[in-house]
Amino acid sequence: MLVGYARVSTVGQSLENQVEQLKEYGCEKIYMEKESGKKTDRQELENARRALRKGDKLVITKIDRLARSVRDLHKIAIELETEEIGLVFLKEQIDFSTAAGKLMFTMLGAIGEFERDLIVSRTSEGRERAKKQGKHLGRKGQDEKEVKKALQLYETRESNGMSVSDISKLTGVPRSTIYAKAKEIKNK
Repeated sequence: MLVGYARVSTVGQSLENQVEQLKEYGCEKIYMEKESGKKTDRQELENARRALRKGDKLVITKIDRLARSVRDLHKIAIELETEEIGLVFLKEQIDFSTAAGKLMFTMLGAIGEFERDLIVSRTSEGRERAKKQGKHLGRKGQDEKEVKKALQLYETRESNGMSVSDISKLTGVPRSTIYAKAKEIKNK
């Protein structure tokens, strides 16, 4: 039996493309979840693994959908191999049940981890450079004048006929900030 596993990291991402690819490959069951690949205790991955029997194959669209480190990839692959369960990655065209597939799997996993480490390193260097140049990192603070204006309009919204969305568009202050500041004032 072919069992598919699809994963995205955030709620805003879609599983649709992965599920479609897994169905086209012939997966009879597909387990889906929205969790970080860094988490090793993913519920749907565990459910997929419990559904697998000797001779079955776990099918995944891309290596990085299974795990984020070479160590985790190898751990899972070896556990599956011990249970005589195959492992297939569609994009990379790797079937872990073959010697060439195992070699390719190891090389691509190492390259992927190296690439992630480079990105983290460059991001960290860029952040440090920006700090040294006195640049502000993170969310931009709101101009107090604009927030004050937004709150005045908020307080008179019934008489001025403006919605909070209108006030936000006019002042550039996000609706969430208007509500939060109004609540602060109310609770004082």
